[in-house]
Amino acid sequence: MRDILLIGGAGYIGSVVAKYFLDCGDRVIVIDNLIYNNTDGVAPLFGQKNYTFVNADIRNQDVIKNLVHEGSHVVILAGLVGDPITKKYAEISKEINFHGIKYVLEQCDSANVEQVIFVSTCSNYGLMAEDQLADEKSELNPLSRYAEDKVAIENHLIKRANYFSFVPTILRFSTAFGWSPRMRLDLTVNEFVYEACYGKSFEVYDPDTWRPYCHVEDFARAIDYVFSTDTTKVNGEVFNVGCDENNFTKRGLVELIGSKISQMNFTFREKGSDPRNYKVDFSKIRTTIGFKPIYTVEAGVNQILEAYEIGLLGAVENNRFHYGNYKIET
Repeated sequence: MRDILLIGGAGYIGSVVAKYFLDCGDRVIVIDNLIYNNTDGVAPLFGQKNYTFVNADIRNQDVIKNLVHEGSHVVILAGLVGDPITKKYAEISKEINFHGIKYVLEQCDSANVEQVIFVSTCSNYGLMAEDQLADEKSELNPLSRYAEDKVAIENHLIKRANYFSFVPTILRFSTAFGWSPRMRLDLTVNEFVYEACYGKSFEVYDPDTWRPYCHVEDFARAIDYVFSTDTTKVNGEVFNVGCDENNFTKRGLVELIGSKISQMNFTFREKGSDPRNYKVDFSKIRTTIGFKPIYTVEAGVNQILEAYEIGLLGAVENNRFHYGNYKIET
């Protein structure tokens, strides 16, 4: 049994990761401030053996200092995620995404922590040439406050990798999709399927720009792969998390969804507010630790379609803010 400490473990990805490790037989301690006033990621696991939930903020240094001693393996998922929310709450974003996470790392260094995974993002690549795949050695070009803070923490970790008392690993996650107890419908794949299911009119900006995608359950598997691998292979290393087959343009996503939903009401538009465009190379994580995602984008689309068909999305229209990262509780 491992003691898995998930910092930010009640969110869209974290709640899936928490269940995964509970199913593996591990002890899971989740720290989360429920900043979006959403308890959906906690409710299904509350009361289960080996699950502990602590409602605390990463900025509460006393709580963090005490709790890091509870985990042998730490996963840092906490943060305001994405460009819109970090623009909207710039000061709080900096406090959490940079200063808060840096403090967590300092406390892990003085505790009995064996391994720490910092969850970063492929958004760090920003804008790549059309004929170039972004691998872990590619130059980073963060185009948002969110990515800038991720890069800053990455640099801090890499610079000090040989001096930490724990084994640090950086995972650059692709754009997430798929079903989660704390469901989000403001992420590209999930949002496009939802809008199409309800026949809503939506705009697709810069349809020929590329992004990599990965299912939330595959993120949990990737974390487990890192924790289960010889530490000499992951110490101070950076890994893109996803697979080459899940690199898609927005146009490709719309065509895929359109092959399953005949009536789609969308409009392609150019020159949106988000200029990111990057295809990603995932060979390093596959060859180094043997990880490859199970879910294709198509499988994720089918999953959201099934959720719609059995009525799991029926309450969305009455409370859309509940299903995304739109507004925080300060």
